[in-house]
Amino acid sequence: MEKFETRKALISVWDKTGVVELAKGLAAHGYEIVSSSGTAKHLEEGGVKVTEVVDLTGVPAILGGRVKTLHPTIMGGILARRGLAQDEADREKFGIPLIDVVVCTLYPFEETAKSGAELDKLIEKIDIGGVSLIRAAAKNYFHVAVVTETADYARVLDELDKKQEFTLEFKQELALKAFKNTASYDSVIYRGLCRELGVGEEVMEEKIFPLRVEQKLRYGENPHQRAGLFLPPLEKRPFEQLSGKELSYNNLLDLDTLLRGCSVFQDMCACTIVKHTTPCGAACGATPLEAFEKALACDPVSAFGGIIGITRKVDLETAKKITETFFEILAAPDFEEGVAEYMKEKKPNLRVLKLVPGYAPTLQFTGNRCGFLVQEDKLPKLPQETEGKWHGTPRPDLWEDIIFAWKTAAITKSNAIVLVKDGAAVGIGGGFTNRVDAAEYAIRLAKDKAKGAVMASDAFFPFPDSIELAHRAGVVAVIEPGGSIRDSQVFQRAEELGISLFEGGTRTFRH
Repeated sequence: MEKFETRKALISVWDKTGVVELAKGLAAHGYEIVSSSGTAKHLEEGGVKVTEVVDLTGVPAILGGRVKTLHPTIMGGILARRGLAQDEADREKFGIPLIDVVVCTLYPFEETAKSGAELDKLIEKIDIGGVSLIRAAAKNYFHVAVVTETADYARVLDELDKKQEFTLEFKQELALKAFKNTASYDSVIYRGLCRELGVGEEVMEEKIFPLRVEQKLRYGENPHQRAGLFLPPLEKRPFEQLSGKELSYNNLLDLDTLLRGCSVFQDMCACTIVKHTTPCGAACGATPLEAFEKALACDPVSAFGGIIGITRKVDLETAKKITETFFEILAAPDFEEGVAEYMKEKKPNLRVLKLVPGYAPTLQFTGNRCGFLVQEDKLPKLPQETEGKWHGTPRPDLWEDIIFAWKTAAITKSNAIVLVKDGAAVGIGGGFTNRVDAAEYAIRLAKDKAKGAVMASDAFFPFPDSIELAHRAGVVAVIEPGGSIRDSQVFQRAEELGISLFEGGTRTFRH
């Protein structure tokens, strides 16, 4: 073999953006461009002189194009270690030329999956040769530069213009990016095929979880923290923003609770108001306006600056009422004609969101300084009178309010106590470190409305003290899951005080 070989750049790309300019730039720096199939044709049409892969390997593309670059001549040229006697001997023996640059973008599996393509077409978009080229070049980054993103083309040429070669630091950076991209690519294939084949993800199995940047955020919870919104590939966010300022990190945290509220109340015309990730108002009504006004009445002070979710189409009358108070977000499944435009003009900063079917994860991931916690992300089972147990006089006449209180407590931060009367939360105590304080706060908010109200707790009462508070406030019925070692004392005290207590059996903690 020649002692001084012409440097070679192997280019095999699906995305042709900017590749002609890159190839011309590499050629201007003395690189021989090697390519095949569609890439070679595209480059030649762009005026680039190309050496076909078959001219190096002696083997044309086979199996309908499935095998083009998977050949010892190509892989050996990429993986050969410069200056290593054994590798040099093998290259000499088998006539393997060195390949110094690999440029490769992969088949669009993710885009094909999003298009709803059938399984056979989806499988054909699983790149084999490209991934092999990338991994080989990245492994041998001491000697080979691997380029996997079109955004790096200009940097590649700039590096050559300034230094006439690629520094080790630059090749390391490209190699790390290449491994990240192939790892993400494989994980997308896994998720896409699982979805296509109807295979669900179990909680207790190794997680493969790539994330795509959906939106860069101004900052996180506080200005000193950088942040962004990410989504798994193949997923879309469950809302469309119609107007208003860009969503913030804290808006998106609150939206999680709001979306859960819209889910648990979807069977009725309801309104949920959320502040700092927990409800401060919830109500149902015959119209969106009635639901909103009843929800706002629960805690109008906390509602200021909160976010609103309504489960039905928002009309102009409701929209006008909402604009009388400062809110960050209004979310609903739809808006009557002209409402979105009215909100945009009247409250240009209010973020108006149309809820659409979108990302509804089956698993919930929580990262903290201990690691990552993973649990099933599903709404709790609705209590049934036939499955739970009444202590004291049954009150089926209050069942609708009891269930509404239970639903509200289920989306409220623990410890959670909710008082409901006539289809509206009149007092919500959420996020307290003990249940007595949560009950006292909810009762204080309810004031006289506590008389004749029902009360829900997201977990059992460890002592009868909260039941006694409820009795003094005039609460007539309670729903709680039970499960305390002192259940008998709590149930007995409720009966003594004339409170009807339903033991539902399902705890709904939300930490």
